[in-house]
Amino acid sequence: MASTKEKNNVAIIFGVTGLVGRELAKRLILQSCWKVYGVARKNQEIPTHTLLSPNFNFISCDLLNPFETQKKLSCLQDVTHLFWVTWASQFPLETQESYDQNKTMMSNALDSILSTSKNLKHVSLQTGTKHYVSLQAPFDEQKKHYYYHEEFPRISRALNFYYALEDLLMEKLNGKVSWSVHRPGLLLGSSIRSFYNFMGSLCVYGSICKHLKLPFVFGGTKKCWEEAYIDGSDARLVADQHIWASTESALVSTSGQAFNSINGPSFTWKEIWPIVGKKLGVQVPQEMFVGNFLYSKAMFEKQQVWKEIVEENGLVPTKIENLANWEFLDALFRFPFKLMGSRDKIDEVGFGARYKTLNSILYWIDCMRDEKLIP
Repeated sequence: MASTKEKNNVAIIFGVTGLVGRELAKRLILQSCWKVYGVARKNQEIPTHTLLSPNFNFISCDLLNPFETQKKLSCLQDVTHLFWVTWASQFPLETQESYDQNKTMMSNALDSILSTSKNLKHVSLQTGTKHYVSLQAPFDEQKKHYYYHEEFPRISRALNFYYALEDLLMEKLNGKVSWSVHRPGLLLGSSIRSFYNFMGSLCVYGSICKHLKLPFVFGGTKKCWEEAYIDGSDARLVADQHIWASTESALVSTSGQAFNSINGPSFTWKEIWPIVGKKLGVQVPQEMFVGNFLYSKAMFEKQQVWKEIVEENGLVPTKIENLANWEFLDALFRFPFKLMGSRDKIDEVGFGARYKTLNSILYWIDCMRDEKLIP
């Protein structure tokens, strides 16, 4: 993955407990030429094998606090690669509060690292394909026909913190350090620290259906059920793309560029839903699509049910909200327009990794079982 074999590649991963952050850490510590700093507010969600690696150092830090950030990070003089895969989810998207919080976090981190790390080679920023749309009404109906490419114009009326982070990156680095931006779609991975956690939501829903002998139905719009509607982005692929774009072999073609980070082949929920249901061991009804079904309503006050499932199966103790976000599932399957991206740009510069989204989902179900997060 890296083009150099020296031991002076030092990564700092902001958001190391998230879906992609965990995969970045896992991949980098396996390479003898990398040392890794992982930054997050809490460390209990990091796999034990990562914590025990001599190549890994965890830093607990509240990035919204400039004094704490400076104190915790100012001693890191050896950082060569920075990966920003975190965001503040306290406030709703496209609000001034969300915009300001996320900009402040990155500003505090960059100020601390840039003041001490004189050998910084590359900053890799993760945003998402929501870069191309506004989630605030009124919606542009024409958007449903687009395959979004990286040069698609920003939405002028959107208060999108992704824009703030890109602009801040260019301002702070000022042409002195190379950078790249990566825009995944629906992230598929394992974490108990991710607000928009599709795999956690899907698997908890399936586990409750199995436990209560409920049918495993799909609630959403007919179009979202029957048509390719969104891109899957395997956390392994996104992590590999971050690393690939940050290494010297790719820097010439990726520096100062944004890239979609998506699996590749499109899919429909209609074709993969029964296969996922079989994997989860649930009852898949003949009529899987139920248009008026709301996860937030059906799964309301199921905390005690999840507690029973955790205890009966000897799982890692979690609260239902650690893994599942029912409002997210409702919104995802009722999205007002398609959100599909083009892979042309990343393919042209030589990054060829691809995944089938069904295979990604099945893989992450196995991983979550191995981690004892689901039965």
